[in-house]
Amino acid sequence: MSKLFTPYNLSGLALKNRVVMAPMTRTRTMNDVPDEVVALYYAQRASASLLITEGMPVSEEGRGYLYTPGIYNDEHVQGWRKVTQAVHAKGGRIFAQLWHVGRMSHVSLQPGHIAPVSAGTVQAVNTTVFALTESGEPGPVVPSQPRALETHEVKRITADFVHSARLAMEAGFDGVEIMAANGFIFDQFLSSELNTRTDEYGGSVENRQRFLLETIDAVAEAVGNSHVAVRLSPFGRIYDLAPYEGEEQTWSAITDALGQRELAYVHLYYQPVYTKAPLPEGFRRRFRNTFKGTIIAAGGFTRDIAEQALEDDELDLLAFGVPYI
Repeated sequence: MSKLFTPYNLSGLALKNRVVMAPMTRTRTMNDVPDEVVALYYAQRASASLLITEGMPVSEEGRGYLYTPGIYNDEHVQGWRKVTQAVHAKGGRIFAQLWHVGRMSHVSLQPGHIAPVSAGTVQAVNTTVFALTESGEPGPVVPSQPRALETHEVKRITADFVHSARLAMEAGFDGVEIMAANGFIFDQFLSSELNTRTDEYGGSVENRQRFLLETIDAVAEAVGNSHVAVRLSPFGRIYDLAPYEGEEQTWSAITDALGQRELAYVHLYYQPVYTKAPLPEGFRRRFRNTFKGTIIAAGGFTRDIAEQALEDDELDLLAFGVPYI
């Protein structure tokens, strides 16, 4: 039998195969709360052993795209419970992706139409978000100029992730995935180009990774480490991310830090297929040798490439997005 279709034990969750549905932003929830149509969408895709939801903003501030369903109040819990029940009825498993976009937002989406927040004040100008145009119509717009978070606000966002994680578990999810990839808020803190802070969250690699690691640890303490995962995009270039000084050192430090933690999984999004940004030679193998838990990868895998990655013991599970659209 193809290894891709063999069972797998994920932190006590019995998965029927090694195929994962990757998280995909849908912008289809007009009132911010999942309904029966959203439940049907995920239930139809439960042939994957594990579904990872579209990104769910952990607060109004964390939203960067119109019509993305949140997970920060009781109404969201009730809506998402319909989804988890539908997926479980089909024999599937589902993790909630917790999301804060940071600077990748627009004033039209922010509470009070104020500036979005980030590690610093560098605007993302070579990309767009889905917000309200000058005419008030939904459409692509350049993200607004961000403001730098105060130190106490960084800790508040960590608390927002904890709150959302608890609500996700209440809604019946099997776990949560912290979205720390693709140029969103945690990537913004990791980048020495975007993060020029002088407090405990800026400067050294240790300080720039502090926000992410504190959030992972706080969420794990709240809901249990076996229910917590993180998604990363090492050396990623989408959403106006650029190379930065000390980038290899930064990802080496993240690798070592995760190697000291027990999590449900780490989900790596490799972007060379889409951005032509290469990974340093040996990075994938070093990550595998350092982090002893489950590794999921996404990024344009074909079945043949996925099978080879499993045979080479680089990965445990493979995430696919486009085939599920």
